[in-house]
Amino acid sequence: MQTVIVLFNLKPGVSAEEYEAWARASDLPVVNALPSVERFEVLKSSGLLIGEGKPPYDYIEIMRIPDMAAFGKDLGDPAVQAGAAQFQQYADNPLFILTSAL
Repeated sequence: MQTVIVLFNLKPGVSAEEYEAWARASDLPVVNALPSVERFEVLKSSGLLIGEGKPPYDYIEIMRIPDMAAFGKDLGDPAVQAGAAQFQQYADNPLFILTSAL
């Protein structure tokens, strides 16, 4: 099992309401429907557990992927490509991190 974590802030001029409406209506359903994805969720930062100030990222995406080869094939799907293009309109320099459990 691999987990992909995406950390990002919204681009200047993009409202949280606009992005979150798109994520709920399009991104979450499309990605969660992929056969290669066990679970996909989008989280909104609400604060720091330790320390003061604002978290460095406003949003965190978590994708649980049992088979990366199958996921690679699913990324070619036109609906996924369209969603990825739309995501790039919202996210300001997203950081994609590939992880695995210890």
